[in-house]
Amino acid sequence: MQRTLTILGFGIALIATPAAAAPGLGDTIYPATIEPGVTEFEARYGRLTGGPDDGGDALKLEVEHGFSTRFAGAIFTTLGRDPGGSRSPREVAFEGIAHVGRIGGIDVGAYAEYAFGLGEPDALELKALFSRKAGRFDGRLNLIAEKGLNGSTVEFGYAASADWQIVGELRAGFAAFGEAGDFNRFLGRHEHFIGPILKTEIEHLPIPGEIGIEAGYLFAIPGAARAGTDGQIRLLLEWEGKF
Repeated sequence: MQRTLTILGFGIALIATPAAAAPGLGDTIYPATIEPGVTEFEARYGRLTGGPDDGGDALKLEVEHGFSTRFAGAIFTTLGRDPGGSRSPREVAFEGIAHVGRIGGIDVGAYAEYAFGLGEPDALELKALFSRKAGRFDGRLNLIAEKGLNGSTVEFGYAASADWQIVGELRAGFAAFGEAGDFNRFLGRHEHFIGPILKTEIEHLPIPGEIGIEAGYLFAIPGAARAGTDGQIRLLLEWEGKF
């Protein structure tokens, strides 16, 4: 496991471009664990509100399958819209997720993605995944590194969430997304978003599987993010079943 984590960390140091949109727009926060035999169909939507970037959005459509407790693979496409413009396809991407193991009760995973840009540069992305479930609590942290294959510099970011089961299938908590800069300007003044989220699941459907719903609003933290927008609406729909 130590060797795996070392390789992952080295890979993140080498491969990591800033996202075309605000951090978190249409993105999910991955757990480090995998459900074997489960196929998921996801639609993830984010829309910027207020400021000069008002109306910009991203819609991500993804299909993922857990091949084992150790590996899952997926394909997704991103449709984006600039403020005042029309929605258009931006990329088609393939991703792989591996469960590395557990350290001190925390599950550790690794994520790799190759995105074929549609009118934009291709990009590579790596993530170190950390998650923990304990009773009603579910916490996740993704450390992100992305590099566009157009000679652009390495960029780092993060995504994190924590939520608690309130009653039945209803969960409440918060999510945060942000940029961490590059090797020349690590941390400092970058874009950050944080806000409340609600999650629930609908079971006992007329078809096999269940539907997951997540909704929330992420506020732009004063600084770089607030210069463009007040925040972003967040809506995720997911259907999953075993085949």
